Amino acid sequence: MVTREEADALLRKYNPNEALVYHAYSVEETMRRFAKEYGYDEEYWSLVGLLHDIDYGMFPEEHCQKAPELLQEIDVDDAFIRAVCSHGYGICSTIEPEHFMEKVLYTIDELTGLVYATALMRPLKMEGMSVKSVKKKWTSKTFAAGVNRDLISQGAEKLGIEMNHIISLTIEAMAGAATKIGL
Repeated sequence: MVTREEADALLRKYNPNEALVYHAYSVEETMRRFAKEYGYDEEYWSLVGLLHDIDYGMFPEEHCQKAPELLQEIDVDDAFIRAVCSHGYGICSTIEPEHFMEKVLYTIDELTGLVYATALMRPLKMEGMSVKSVKKKWTSKTFAAGVNRDLISQGAEKLGIEMNHIISLTIEAMAGAATKIGL
């Protein structure tokens, strides 16, 4: 299996924009937190999160289509590639999230963006952030308008996990990595 260092080098090779790297790190840490919560392989899940947007920086028009080719540069299995491709289901991919890991990635990809945007508006960024803070921003259609809230809700429904718990785990993960993700 690929190492974290190899995965990070591949991410940076195809995503030179630091904002995209921070997003990848946010998803990486959130996937790690969900894996821990539900008893899965934290390293594997975190690497899927780290590389979920591998093709977005240089090939945004081929997002989730170019990923399998780029991921061939490192040692990942078919389940890894499928998870990466399934996170764009209904937008840029026809691969529906079926496995638990895929459903988590599908759900938290957009959610990490909302949590990040919420942190940017707070004086202490991630410190002391609550589910209530995120849900308040959720209801403002003009705040982080690019975040697809319907997709997050659909993902939560697929997971069968209460939205407050999903948001809480995401906040916890991102707060624990605040410096790493630029907050």
